[in-house]
Amino acid sequence: MLPESSPEALGLDPKPLATLCATIEKHIAAGYHPGAQLAIARHGEIALYRSFGMADVEAGRAADDRSMFLMYSNTKVVTTCAIWQLVEDGLLRFTDTVASLLPGFEAHGKGDITLIQLLSHQGGFPASMPNAKVWGDPAELRRQVCNFTLEWTPGSKVQYHPTAAHWVCAAIINEVTGRDFRDVIRERIILPLGLGEELYVGTPEAEQHRCAAIYDPAGPGKVAPRTAEASTAFKLAGVPGGGGYGTARAMATFYQALGNGGELNGVRLVSPRMMEYVTRNFTGDRLDSYMGFAMNRGLGPHSRGEQDVTRGLGSLAHPTTFGHGGVGSSYCWADPDSGLSFAFFSNCRQEGDWHNGRMEVLSNLAHASIVE
Repeated sequence: MLPESSPEALGLDPKPLATLCATIEKHIAAGYHPGAQLAIARHGEIALYRSFGMADVEAGRAADDRSMFLMYSNTKVVTTCAIWQLVEDGLLRFTDTVASLLPGFEAHGKGDITLIQLLSHQGGFPASMPNAKVWGDPAELRRQVCNFTLEWTPGSKVQYHPTAAHWVCAAIINEVTGRDFRDVIRERIILPLGLGEELYVGTPEAEQHRCAAIYDPAGPGKVAPRTAEASTAFKLAGVPGGGGYGTARAMATFYQALGNGGELNGVRLVSPRMMEYVTRNFTGDRLDSYMGFAMNRGLGPHSRGEQDVTRGLGSLAHPTTFGHGGVGSSYCWADPDSGLSFAFFSNCRQEGDWHNGRMEVLSNLAHASIVE
């Protein structure tokens, strides 16, 4: 775990960060979400770590520093980091077809899909959704992903794949390593960074009491519990594109490593060249038809780029800033130029326009704090 410091010691102005925290508190008071967690790190130290409000309203449990939030699609970057590592091990190449790595995937016209297309949301099967039978059953996972059907020609458009692409990633990790993808992620990414108690892709039952509940909006100033993600089985499953649980501190730490060329405090996840490669813009100015604007998609995260419109990372972000969000609730990112990393989690899936506006404000306040 990273040592704790202060904003001033790390060259950050505390005033924008105080406004950032006050904004989160205002949103909680207005009923947009019951609880939240925020972490900001720089140069290998934690500048700010705070928990807000309630982790679980029904249980009367306040959010605290050990509360873990559902990361939703922030999980994708953790999963794809394992893919990056396998490339550096020489076990696969980004230009490989998925079918060459996962025999049987060529069914239904999917034989030419490359790993690049899979990871940059150009695979052509965004609506595919395995059922719960794949949770903990690698053979069933392989069978179901190989049976995915195309909705459009791979590479012909960019459209966010909410879960499908990363279930394929999980199947590839299983196939190439001969091990469960959750174990690979834990042993090669989570434990080396010292995050064994704060980040899970597959949360053990003994730790699930720390998981924040997740809610949906239920009218002005009201929320209602979601049941789909509430089960013990879902938390255990470690859905690779949207089922990880973690603290904001853990994800700010993870992004410290990514933003520092893949290394943190002597622990190297991947090489600097790998980080340069996977954070490139592989989709150019092409519209992501799910999002409604260009997303500058890399092979896992997306980057700020230089367009007027951005999502989640803040307009003030340096063009090389990269990260990912979680549906209506969260965002995590790293700015390699300044050394800053940021993680925000809340426990309500707010609608997209409000969430995007909220993250624009919160991320910009974090960028505005950089003064040295």
